Amino acid sequence: MTTSLLQVQVNQAPPLPCFSLTTQLPIKPHQQQLFSRITTNIISSSPPGYRVSLSSTRKHRSPTSSTTINCSPNVEQFASGFVKEKTVSVILLAGGKGKRMGASMPKQYLPLLDQPIALYSFFTFSKMVEVKEIVVVCDPSYRDIFEDAKEKISVQLKFALPGKERQDSVYSGLQEIDVDSELVCIHDSARPLVTLEDTEKVLRDGWKIGAAVLGVPAKATIKEANSESFVVKTLDRKTLWEMQTPQVIKPDILRKGFELVNREGFEVTDDVSIVEYLKHPVYITEGSYTNIKVTTPDDLLLAERILNMDKVESTK
Repeated sequence: MTTSLLQVQVNQAPPLPCFSLTTQLPIKPHQQQLFSRITTNIISSSPPGYRVSLSSTRKHRSPTSSTTINCSPNVEQFASGFVKEKTVSVILLAGGKGKRMGASMPKQYLPLLDQPIALYSFFTFSKMVEVKEIVVVCDPSYRDIFEDAKEKISVQLKFALPGKERQDSVYSGLQEIDVDSELVCIHDSARPLVTLEDTEKVLRDGWKIGAAVLGVPAKATIKEANSESFVVKTLDRKTLWEMQTPQVIKPDILRKGFELVNREGFEVTDDVSIVEYLKHPVYITEGSYTNIKVTTPDDLLLAERILNMDKVESTK
């Protein structure tokens, strides 16, 4: 009687997992075909930036062969973390209603010191050599705010219509990006204080891993409650992060995620959640606590204080 031996070794060291699979099988056609299908599935499902290699050996006159599949990171690609010039498409979400602000217009168009909130991140992205275009997702009645600023930027400006939900707006923007773009950088225009440094970091991580998001460690104690508002348990703060934007994803991964989400009818509240449904790794790039989302009048005052403090620091 012949036996089959299957050994799997997995290195779980994030964010660069790898594994080696070795099998010894009798030289029989139907078993060779089975292993071939397994091999094909591993190759087709390996994450972007990973290298899959096969090696097969058979001892003289042995009824079995030993085949090894290695799946490991493409070290050169991961080590460089290099994002090429003009390869990033920014999707700037500016179609929200901003009801919590209680203003006569959406919060992202309210003045923050000397310009509308949405233009702060708009100009930040336009200064980056990696960015080739900015796709603004907004109501047509507010396009003139960005068109009037067009002469001040050196990247291409495009527009897309907002959808009913956030994921619909992202999908709308995705349809407008250049087919040759290598990264999609999705940002909420109500976060005016994102820095060049943090954006460059999350772009590099997005390029290396395929999906990355800016975030900061949770400061507050977070408790889980039931439907009657009674505490169920206290969550471990060391494992909790507050998500921000930009959220950076490779276009092919994002498109696959949308295919799944739309097919299954899933609703998501942030962009990398779409990727999580694919079981693809998402890396959290540590950002800054000053990258606040302006949703209330108090947030607007805080943003003004931060900008004024930055002006004072820059004059020293």
